[in-house]
Amino acid sequence: MMESTIAVILGGGAGSRLFPLTKNRSKPAVPVGGKYRLVDIPISNCLHSEIRQIYVLTQFNSASLNQHVKNTFHFDPFSRGFVDILAAEQTPSSHQWYQGTADAVRQTFRYLQNHRADKIFILSGDQLYQMDYRKMMKAHDENNAELTIGTIPVNAHDATGFGILKTDDHGMIESFIEKPTLEQLDGWESEVPDEMKAQGKVYLASMGIYIFNKETLWNLINDNPEALDFGREIIPKAISSRMKVASYKYTGYWTDIGTIRSFYDANLELADPLPQFDLYATGKRIFTRPRLLPPTKMYGTETDRSLIAEGCIIEAKSIFHSIIGIRSRIGPNSVIRESIMMGNDFYPSLEELSESNPDMPARGIGEGCHIERAIIDKNARIGNNVKIVGGDHLENTRNENYSIVDGIVVVEKNGIIREGTVI
Repeated sequence: MMESTIAVILGGGAGSRLFPLTKNRSKPAVPVGGKYRLVDIPISNCLHSEIRQIYVLTQFNSASLNQHVKNTFHFDPFSRGFVDILAAEQTPSSHQWYQGTADAVRQTFRYLQNHRADKIFILSGDQLYQMDYRKMMKAHDENNAELTIGTIPVNAHDATGFGILKTDDHGMIESFIEKPTLEQLDGWESEVPDEMKAQGKVYLASMGIYIFNKETLWNLINDNPEALDFGREIIPKAISSRMKVASYKYTGYWTDIGTIRSFYDANLELADPLPQFDLYATGKRIFTRPRLLPPTKMYGTETDRSLIAEGCIIEAKSIFHSIIGIRSRIGPNSVIRESIMMGNDFYPSLEELSESNPDMPARGIGEGCHIERAIIDKNARIGNNVKIVGGDHLENTRNENYSIVDGIVVVEKNGIIREGTVI
């Protein structure tokens, strides 16, 4: 069933709502969970679902994403499997960058035609969820659908941020409205499980996960050359043209990593005793680049509700409800609370650690620091006795080495916070 399926993972645009995490990388390349990248999520879902032909479409700040995919996902030479990058390029038929999700697929469709596939999965590279795509494909085939849209029940408040779909009694989509106001939601309720009804989740939101019959996708993007985006244009046109468009109702955990706050909350939830996104679930593990790092060393550190990745050297006083990424270094008597530390690409040298330079501290967090409600991006240098305490009392701001977004202090990749700084 899945052998004749190709997955296309969309790399996304500038990711302005995730700035400064997307200052030097694309959204799918943003680290998550201490050791993974966001793009690992849909690729792992594909591999667990027996989809072995995967394209990742990239354009903006794509170097780190390209490098990660190239160094991570390999198949044996006797397999037809691949995870390939399709970067935006100039061709005789197009001299423009990708103008939207549908335009990206339109410009790269010639590569999809080279394979004997009759189904195309369109996936996003910046969502956190664990889905067996085989179940969605089974529903697609049983409905004899031309297009199936993954949907998730949401309440009225959340519905205003999504495309909302209305289904008939057979689960076929009749109409679509993009990001409706609360006043527009009247009459847009759909049939959902009783558990969802009890929570007020009676509106079906598009997850941005689609199965197209290959011919259907080709006709839609070519018959509508002005349509640039799937959610805003292609999907409404498919519904209005009376195609067989089905809803696949997913009731598991799913979140769109679209903002700094959603990224922060989703990461810290991974450290909960029973997180909704389970990194330890049998048969659902997340594949990522194997780095062969040494074990983490910890000295006199009290820890609680935290994930500590491999290769760290930690002398902190305490770490509470935090994510500590690979190769992190935390000095003595430092306190880390409700924070995300993405780690380092390299260990600081002995010379770097021994030199006392308040203007250029070593990579990692120094001695006697207090870090709370913060995101410390990769290779950041935080000197001794630095105090960073985020909170809703802080106004949004952007500085040379850090930003404050929704009360969360984000120290940029390679950012420098000098000794004694208070934020």
